[in-house]
Amino acid sequence: MPPSPSSVRRVPGDAPEPSASRRILVVEDNLDTVHSFVLLLRDMGHNVDYAINGYAAIETARRVLPDVVFLDLGLPGMTGFDVCRVLRSQRGMERTKIFSVTAYAQEEYRERALEAGCDVHLVKPVSPGQLAEVLNAA
Repeated sequence: MPPSPSSVRRVPGDAPEPSASRRILVVEDNLDTVHSFVLLLRDMGHNVDYAINGYAAIETARRVLPDVVFLDLGLPGMTGFDVCRVLRSQRGMERTKIFSVTAYAQEEYRERALEAGCDVHLVKPVSPGQLAEVLNAA
């Protein structure tokens, strides 16, 4: 589990302040990336849950009904494209924003992500400024 925000030393200017606190679900199979995302988003004032595979992501999303999902597309077992389609069909998630966050930079993957239901396609690495920008626009 990621360390609590109070155990992390904050340097002024590290993370832009959000316009509003959001309930966020991070779906990522790389534990280092999960920890970084969760710490950064919590430091920005958001309530963050995470899942390390698609099946856990669907279960967690049903339970917490996130405002925003940051979704890796290259997940083991169930792809992020499939997870997005399932989340889009879930009652109570009609207004949830889903942002793909992936190393797949090719246009083909961006198109597939948008077709699956993602609102925005972000390419790793994503800066704190990019995160704040998409969250403030959500």
